[in-house]
Amino acid sequence: MRQDWIPLNCGENGVKNKWKVNCLDRHVQTCPERVALIWERDEPGTEVKITYRQLLELTCRLGNLLKRQGVRRGDCVTIYMPPCPLAVASMLACARIGAAHNVVFAGFSSEALADRIRDAQSSTVITVNQGVRGGKVVDLKRTVDQAVQNCPSVQQVLVAMRTENTVAMTDRDVPLEEEMMKEDVVCEPVAMDSEDVLFLLYTSGSTGKPKGLVHTQAGYLLYTSLTHRYVFNYHDGDVFGCVADIGWITGHSYIVYGPLCNGGTTVLFESTPVYPNPGRYWEMVERLGINQFYGAPTAIRLLLKYGDEWVQNYNRSSLKTLGSVGEPINTEAWEWYHRVVGDGRCPVVDTWWQTETGGICIAPRPSDPEAEIVPGMAMRPFYGIKPALLDTEGEVLSSNDSTGALCISQAWPGMARTIHNHHQRFTETYFHPYPGFFFTGDGAHRSKEGYYQIVGRLDDVINVSGHRLGTAELEDVVNQCPGVAESAAIGYSHDIKGEGVYVFVVLKKAVMVEEDVLAQQLREMVSRSIAKYACPDFIQVVRCLPKTRSGKIMRRVLRKVVERNTDELGDLSTLDDPDSVHEVISGHRRLCGDGKQQ
Repeated sequence: MRQDWIPLNCGENGVKNKWKVNCLDRHVQTCPERVALIWERDEPGTEVKITYRQLLELTCRLGNLLKRQGVRRGDCVTIYMPPCPLAVASMLACARIGAAHNVVFAGFSSEALADRIRDAQSSTVITVNQGVRGGKVVDLKRTVDQAVQNCPSVQQVLVAMRTENTVAMTDRDVPLEEEMMKEDVVCEPVAMDSEDVLFLLYTSGSTGKPKGLVHTQAGYLLYTSLTHRYVFNYHDGDVFGCVADIGWITGHSYIVYGPLCNGGTTVLFESTPVYPNPGRYWEMVERLGINQFYGAPTAIRLLLKYGDEWVQNYNRSSLKTLGSVGEPINTEAWEWYHRVVGDGRCPVVDTWWQTETGGICIAPRPSDPEAEIVPGMAMRPFYGIKPALLDTEGEVLSSNDSTGALCISQAWPGMARTIHNHHQRFTETYFHPYPGFFFTGDGAHRSKEGYYQIVGRLDDVINVSGHRLGTAELEDVVNQCPGVAESAAIGYSHDIKGEGVYVFVVLKKAVMVEEDVLAQQLREMVSRSIAKYACPDFIQVVRCLPKTRSGKIMRRVLRKVVERNTDELGDLSTLDDPDSVHEVISGHRRLCGDGKQQ
């Protein structure tokens, strides 16, 4: 890696600081009774509010308990918990005593959890007896028990109680709340260098082996606090509602570290967008007085399918800013989000960033309050972010109205520093493809006005007869069909064209249409909006798309189905609805058996 790609330290090199006081201690000194966390439990109307004073006490007790259990500076603690105050306290307690945390999404299987525990070399795991989501109870402790059987490094498992149901406990297991209450409410924070590790977070890699990205102390905290304040126009007293899971980078940056650094009030959402009904988000907005709402396009498209009434039943006048995260948002979903959810008065910030970037890199705000926002575009680089578009030869595309590989040309505070135990993989993945640039893996278009639009992962680009077709662009057209709720486009091997286009479509509720009629209608729309070469070869109507519990469409699974490699589907345990895969498989066989759509 080039020396100039090592970000400047945010604290003087060699001088240790207690960075963690920025999230708790300094706010306790000025506003101890301000609400830090609102735990929106799965059961509607049973929210729990935790003040900064209470959160500091929880964190200190837990930090002292971890030290009593032998956790030391430089260790890595794995956290396998749903969104809850003790999960946040666990993260902050690790940081307070100088240990890194490795939060694993509580929907992962025991095998996936074990992989991450082993790679992080954790001796301590923190979990709960059971999780509750969408009215269903999930035995998380049982998953941990299965995982640690294959993790010889694990010496103790701290178990919190989310439900009143007892679970089997072994000599290795520690009752978390009971032991915490034996600890003092004071735990002096350990002084750390600005570049010491704050946490690991595993994200999927092209090789199939998850990579543990490393984020460090000062730069990450600085970047998340700034982006939280300026992208969302956050002010003291606002209630920030990010409905992601803490197991993902969005939860780390915009539920925990960014809002708490700013002394904010942040919501921990434990449930689903449709439990107990499709009005759950908006009922919560009214009840909690949420001012900024940050969610995934896939959830917006899901709720769009249920119509406007579920939104309009609730008072959303508290909302000031709406945000989307995780994937490009299509125009129809953006406009519905803006018009119906925000009553046409709330700016929608379509944010682009990654686990690797630590925080938001491109978004419509901050900008002049009257500056235009173009639907479905991330638009403007954040302070200090220098995007560049490069062609297939590695040449910089300097003019506007260009499309290429999205790279970043200089370091920024929030960027990941390495992959845990695999620095060579880090440099090969992000710096070798385009020497002198950080390669994001995404493609982007820069408009005539100089605004950036993400066109999807470069491995989500379909090459049809030599024409590069972004799946996000294609899906945006398909989703404009009045009967379509959402879609997923993928490429598949084609003997003549190189790659063909296969589109999966979910219809809105109560829409009845013949598949052949829909296919013809969609092909005409694609032909008009993009080009004839972009027309899908196959259009398959499905009840729902296979997604993770965080709402991410599992395009890898769809590709395997279309390529008829169903014996290589891999671990499906993290899917929100595993049965959706079997329905996709049977529908694909039916559709492609006669080949009538080609």
